[in-house]
Amino acid sequence: MEFRIERSALTEAVSWAARVLPVRSPVPVLGGLLLDTEAGSGDGTGTGAGRLRISGLDYEASARIDVEAEVLRPGKVLVMGRRLLDICKVLPDGPVECAVEGSRFTVSGDGARFGLSVLPLDDYPALPPLPQVRGAVDAELFAAAVADVAVAAGRDDTLPVLTGIRLGLDGDTMTLAATDRYRFAVRTLPWKAAAPGESADVIVSARRLTEIARSLGRSGLVSVALDAGSAGFEHAGMRTTVRLLEGRLPRHDKLFALEDPAVAVVDRARLTEAAKRVSVVADGDSPVQMTFSRADASVTLRAGYEDDVASQRLPATLEGAEELTVAFNPAYLADALASFTGPALRLQLLGAGQRALITDGASTDGAGTDTHRHLLMSVRPQLV
Repeated sequence: MEFRIERSALTEAVSWAARVLPVRSPVPVLGGLLLDTEAGSGDGTGTGAGRLRISGLDYEASARIDVEAEVLRPGKVLVMGRRLLDICKVLPDGPVECAVEGSRFTVSGDGARFGLSVLPLDDYPALPPLPQVRGAVDAELFAAAVADVAVAAGRDDTLPVLTGIRLGLDGDTMTLAATDRYRFAVRTLPWKAAAPGESADVIVSARRLTEIARSLGRSGLVSVALDAGSAGFEHAGMRTTVRLLEGRLPRHDKLFALEDPAVAVVDRARLTEAAKRVSVVADGDSPVQMTFSRADASVTLRAGYEDDVASQRLPATLEGAEELTVAFNPAYLADALASFTGPALRLQLLGAGQRALITDGASTDGAGTDTHRHLLMSVRPQLV
C-alpha cells in the first residue's frame, strides 16, 4: 500500500473514524483503524487518483469514511487509531505520503517521518452492514433537533433506556424525544420517507446520536437506516452505525396534555440571561423561583436564601391566572431555555410542584411537523 493525501484531509478523516474507538478494550485490534485504498482507473495504469477508506468499530458502533487520495499501490493496513490520530495532528501542513514497508506503516511529510506497527488484519472483525434505508432528513435540521432533546436524556447508566433518544418515524414526520424522569424534551421535524407509510420506534444512545449528528455535516440530506438491532446514518461519504438500546421511553402525549394551564409569554433572550444571572446564588439544587403577575405584566425571578439572594424582574404576559409562582432546578431550566432559538417563549403552567411546558412563543398547540417542546417539573418554591 502507498498513497498521498493532504494532511488536513487525512486528519479530518482519521478523527471522524476514530470517534467510535473504545478507550480501553480487551481486544487490541478494536483499537485499530482499517485503511483501505483503491486506485483510480482513468489513466489505465491503476495508479493516481483513487479512494482512501478509513473504518473503525467497537461493540456498540462503527464508522466508515471515504476520501480522495492519490493511490500509488492499493492495499489494506490496520494500525492503532489513536496513535495515528496523534501523528496526524502534529504533521506539517501539506501533502503526506503513507506506505506499508514490511511490518511498519510509515507516515511522512515535509521532512517529518513516523512509523507505526501493523496489526493483524485476520483478527479484525468485519464492519456491520448498513441497515435498510428508511428515508432521509436535512442534515442541519437533524443536528439541531438532536441537540434540542439530548439535554433531557439521563446520565445514569444503571437505567440505560433513559440515556437514549427515541427516534420515531411516522409517515413524513420524524420524532426525537428524551427524558430523565424529571424533564422531557420532544422535537418533531419533517423528513423524506423512502416508502409510503414508513414507521419505526427505536431508542438510540443520546451520546452516540449527538456525536453522529454533529459529525455528519450541516448541509444536504442524511440517510437514516434502521433494522431490529441497529441504526445507521450516511452522508457525503461518511457512514456510521450504532447498536439500539433495549426498552421504550414513556409516551409523552398524555404528559404534554395540560388541563386548563395558565399561559405566560416572555422574551427568550432576556429570560435566559435573567435565569443565568440569579442562578449565581443558587447553591446546589436550590431552585430558581419565577413569579408571574398578570396585573403588573411581569415575571420576577428569585434565587438564594437568607442574605445571599438575587432577583430580576422582566416584562411578561399571563393569561388564565392573576398570579402564579413556579420554581425549577437551575441547571434543568438553563438547559431547557438554551435549547430554544425563537424570539419569545410560551410557558404553560399548572402551578408549584406540577408540570410546565415550554414551547416557542408562536406555538399554540404543538401541532405541525416542526415543533419543539420541553416539559419541566416545577419544584416547591422555598423562598418566602
